[in-house]
Amino acid sequence: MELDAVRTFVAAVRSGQFRHAATDLGLTQQAVSKRIAALENDLGVPLFHRGARGVTLTIDGEAFLPHAHELLRAEERAADSVRSGRRALRVDVISRQIAPADLLRGFHATRPDIALDVVALGQTSVAAAADAVAAGTIDASFRAVAPPLCELPDGVTATRVLDEPHELLCGPRHPLAGRGAVTPAQLVGHRLWIPGAVAGTEWATYYQDLAAAFGLGIDTVGPSSGTEHLLDVLAESSSVATLVGSRTRMLWPDRYGLRRIPVRDPRPVYPHSLLRRCDNPHPGLRALREHLGRADRLDGASWEPSWAC
Repeated sequence: MELDAVRTFVAAVRSGQFRHAATDLGLTQQAVSKRIAALENDLGVPLFHRGARGVTLTIDGEAFLPHAHELLRAEERAADSVRSGRRALRVDVISRQIAPADLLRGFHATRPDIALDVVALGQTSVAAAADAVAAGTIDASFRAVAPPLCELPDGVTATRVLDEPHELLCGPRHPLAGRGAVTPAQLVGHRLWIPGAVAGTEWATYYQDLAAAFGLGIDTVGPSSGTEHLLDVLAESSSVATLVGSRTRMLWPDRYGLRRIPVRDPRPVYPHSLLRRCDNPHPGLRALREHLGRADRLDGASWEPSWAC
C-alpha cells in the first residue's frame, strides 16, 4: 500500500471530487484516479461511489477512513523522530541515578514543551560518547573530560555545567557514622569501596587522582553487581564505606540505617561537562544549555582534579 495513494484518498474524501483533490495535491485528475484505483486494487474493495456530482464513500471507504488518517499521522511521527528541531532531544547520561539525570528532570519540569529522550550509553569512555555526539547519534552527553580524552573530535565542545560535591555513604556501625561532616584527612585509613570503576574511564581517573591527592584507600577491586549489592554490603559492614555524589539518587530499606555524610575542607567535587556539537541546530539543545547555565557551580574550599575542563 502506497502512502501517496492513502494521502490521495484522504484528499478526495475532503474535497468530494477527484478534480479538486488533484488541485490540492498538485496532480492531474488522471493521476488521482490512478492512485485511487491502485489503492482499491490493493484493498480488494471499492472505496468510492463515483457520480456526476463527485464521489462519496462506500461502506468500506467509511471503515478505511480513520485508519487512513492514522497511517498519515504515523508517517508524520516517523519523520519527526529524525528531523532536527522536531524530533526529541537525545541526551546521554552514564546512569539515570546520578546528577546529570537529575539535571534533566529539572529541565523537563521547566520545559515540558520540549520532547526529551534520555539515553544511557553506559560505561563507555568519553571518546565513545564524543564520537556519538559527533556522528549525531545523540545530541549531547554528560561527562567529565579527562586527559588524554580532552582531545575531542572536530566540532565537539565540552562546557562545564555542574560541580557535584561528594558524600561519604556508610552503614550505622562504621566509625564515622556519627559525624555531621568529615574531611578528606579523616577518611585516610578507611576502606572506600567503589566497585566497577573501569580503568581508562573518566570516573576511574577521577578517583585515582582523588586517592593520590589525599592518600585515600579507594578500592575498585571486584565486579559491580549493582547498587543494591553495594548497599547490602555497607549496611552490614563496620569497615567499608563508599563515596557518592550529593545528587545521586539511592533508596534503601529503613532497617539499613545508612548515613550520607558531607565531605568538606576541602570539598571534593566531580566536574560534569556537557558534550555537544557546535553546529547542532536543535532548539531543545539551545534551551538545555540556557537551563544549565543556571546550574550549580561551586566556589570556595573545593578540590577538583587538575585536568578538569
